[in-house]
Amino acid sequence: MESEICHATIRPLSMRFGRRLLITLAALALVVGLALSGIYADYRRFLDTPLSVPAEGLVLEVQPGMGVAAIDRDLRRQTSPSRSAPYLQIHARLNGLAHRLQVGEYAITAGMTPRELLERIVAGRVIQYPLTVVEGWTFAQLRQALAAHPKIVQTLRETDDAEIMARLGRPGVHPEGWFFPETYHFPAGTTDESFLRRALAAMERRLDEIWTRRALDIPLDDPYEALILASIIEKETGVAAERSEVAGVFARRLRKGMLLQTDPTVIYGLGERFDGVLRRSDLTTDTPYNTYTRRGLPPTPIALPGAASLTAAVDPAPGDTLYFVADGDGGHVFSRTLEEHNRAVRRYRQRTR
Repeated sequence: MESEICHATIRPLSMRFGRRLLITLAALALVVGLALSGIYADYRRFLDTPLSVPAEGLVLEVQPGMGVAAIDRDLRRQTSPSRSAPYLQIHARLNGLAHRLQVGEYAITAGMTPRELLERIVAGRVIQYPLTVVEGWTFAQLRQALAAHPKIVQTLRETDDAEIMARLGRPGVHPEGWFFPETYHFPAGTTDESFLRRALAAMERRLDEIWTRRALDIPLDDPYEALILASIIEKETGVAAERSEVAGVFARRLRKGMLLQTDPTVIYGLGERFDGVLRRSDLTTDTPYNTYTRRGLPPTPIALPGAASLTAAVDPAPGDTLYFVADGDGGHVFSRTLEEHNRAVRRYRQRTR
């Protein structure tokens, strides 16, 4: 009888302990679930909340060997110094992004979220810096602009023009005229050599294109002569509407065997001796570029011609004008005869006095 009483007493105690354990475990699971839910909500909120950046934005530089942890530290330092949870690292690892980061400089713009920034880094959408190669620049001026750009790596400072062309795969080619003027965009760390290679390829493509569309009666034997003439047109006028007419004058002079008599070629031939004033003695001093003393085109281009000048060189305007002189307003007066031209010259001189 006593053994039956003990057995009946122990059973309710164990059942009560089991229920308490289940309740405790359920409560613990609820607390853990709520905590995890809160952490997950915080994690999602972090990924999709715009970073705190100034209106002008920030630049994040991802260097070689830099991982997500280092990027996260840099991001905290610049945008969210109070944040401690490594959510960016967690997101990168969960989504297989940690080993797909690309080196470069990245813009953090107002309104950008951490998720968007990481996607930008993985896609390699780095900041693109501009450099405008100006129509009419000489190759020397282009080299100066490259040397002065803070985001271009200098590899050609001590290299002469001939060696540069050899490194670009054009040994023996004079560099003048061969680099297409336009605005180029490139990432930080681009070398001066790679920039020149790109501009050279652009000019070669454009020259090939315009040569296939040339007028059949132009007095030019090959694309290089078109490049030379285009460079002269580029330096003679900055008025877009005049380029084809200037080209027409030069084309007719070439056909007739007349001297081109263009001042920009003389100035180019003078080089560093030119002090800003072209004198009568300069026009009579012979150089390979003096088109007052030598017939035909000069031996090389004298500047970097733009697309409009290239087009004008191979498709000059028809007409019968053989002369032109500045009109004092940035344009030119075109004449058919030397007598008309001399009158226009006198008017120009009177006006400039």
